[in-house]
Amino acid sequence: MKAITGLLTAVFLWVGLSASHAVVRISDDRGGRIGTYVDKYQGLKTSGETVIIDGLCASACTIVLGAVPHDKICVTSRASLGFHAAWDPGAGGRPVTNAEATHMLYDMYPTNIRRWIRQRGGLTPHMIFLRGPQLMAMYKPCYLDAQAQAAAR
Repeated sequence: MKAITGLLTAVFLWVGLSASHAVVRISDDRGGRIGTYVDKYQGLKTSGETVIIDGLCASACTIVLGAVPHDKICVTSRASLGFHAAWDPGAGGRPVTNAEATHMLYDMYPTNIRRWIRQRGGLTPHMIFLRGPQLMAMYKPCYLDAQAQAAAR
């Protein structure tokens, strides 16, 4: 009976999500230029689309956390967010931290993400990762995990 209930829950969540609006899935995004991601996520802000983070979302990709309403973001058990300071190419192509862009990036994040970053020393040239139970405590779980758990039973 438990397996049937879990399966029905997963199906209803999946049908409800897919019938009501589109979904954007992030699974292996290493980031890029901040401006590109600001533009990319601008349309998602008011679209009503749900963003599923189902793998790596690093660097500028994490702007999605501030651009999309919190209740429109869900994470799977595979989700991993990578944060670091913004940088520009310097002499010989070496990264040079851009303090102004780093501050702008930091300010885009929701309060809970800024607090998590601050507790780890802030945005530095070294990548820090938010994943697992800590991430799952900050964002709702996606239906993909509910579906996988129901199928495994």
